Amino acid sequence: MVHTAKDGRKSKPEVEPVESAASSPLSRAAEEIFELTKISWLLRSRRRRKNALDLTETEFLTLDMVAREESHTVGQLRKAVGVLPAQMSRILRSLERRGDKSLIRCAINPADRRRIDVAITEAGRKAHNAFRDSRVSMSLETLSHLPPQDVREFMRIVEKIRGLMLPQLQKEEPDEE
Repeated sequence: MVHTAKDGRKSKPEVEPVESAASSPLSRAAEEIFELTKISWLLRSRRRRKNALDLTETEFLTLDMVAREESHTVGQLRKAVGVLPAQMSRILRSLERRGDKSLIRCAINPADRRRIDVAITEAGRKAHNAFRDSRVSMSLETLSHLPPQDVREFMRIVEKIRGLMLPQLQKEEPDEE
């Protein structure tokens, strides 16, 4: 497929349409999941502008890891979240300087002064819960419009998909420090 630019030059589009999307129910389902993901991103983006204390996905994943266990090193968090060292530094700085309250506390590890331990603060726990509750309520709002039988069927399928995805996640699990 060729497009004509405003200056008259012919060019290919940056992304070719997926022609096989209509070819199988599996492809159509994958396309629908992708479309739902994009809608979810847009909703989060629009809601984030309204809430100054909202978290990005990587900030939430980092905060979620720290909320689950007492303390993590920066390296453990970086590997688990799957970001580069510079990205993790920005995420941690953002969580330390969020509004007027710090969501995490970073301290030099007393046993190994080369490492930095990261722990959640009370404000961080509140922000973590508020973010999670906001996302769950977004899904509840949508699902509440479905009949109970559809919700049960949806849950049956989602649980299967989650069961299929967890081994993939574990296979790609980062090495511990």
